[in-house]
Amino acid sequence: MVGGTGLYIKAFCEGMDEMPKVDEPIRKQIQDQYAVKGLSWLQEELKKKDAAFWKTAEQQNPHRLMRALEVWESTGRSIASFHQHSKKERPFNIIKIGLTLPKEELHKNINTRVDAMIEQGLTEEARSLLAYRSLNALQTVGYKELFDHFDAKTSLVNAIEEIKRNTRHYAKRQMTWFKKDESIKWLHPSDKITI
Repeated sequence: MVGGTGLYIKAFCEGMDEMPKVDEPIRKQIQDQYAVKGLSWLQEELKKKDAAFWKTAEQQNPHRLMRALEVWESTGRSIASFHQHSKKERPFNIIKIGLTLPKEELHKNINTRVDAMIEQGLTEEARSLLAYRSLNALQTVGYKELFDHFDAKTSLVNAIEEIKRNTRHYAKRQMTWFKKDESIKWLHPSDKITI
């Protein structure tokens, strides 16, 4: 496997806990209330209803908070009660390799990549998705900044700079996540390895 989010790779390597089914009306009600009342409402609801999970939750991550609240509303149980914290036996060997670059080189690559994405039509792609902007898949770096531009909140030049800045921040969070995994062997892309 090459790439994927930290959580996807963790699930692939360690398996996933079984989670309860959430009724769609409950999910929709929570999403609608979040859209109207915002993050502080979501935080207060979870703090009030699932105080145990709240203490360890990613308190600024609305998607995680909504999921925890959905589970609580559907089952009356904390989402934490479904976490088994046990790795599943996998029928294959896992060797983890991470590629790392000096910060200046990484930032230069990010800036170059964003410029190429803009040249290849990212702005037009985002404009074609405006009607779907509330979908989770579009709450990501690249789209959010361009949606702000379309709403006349910022210029295109500033939106592009924000995409670059937010991509650098995202890359830093990814590195923080992966650096916690001591089983990863870190290499420069030009290094030769033998397994």
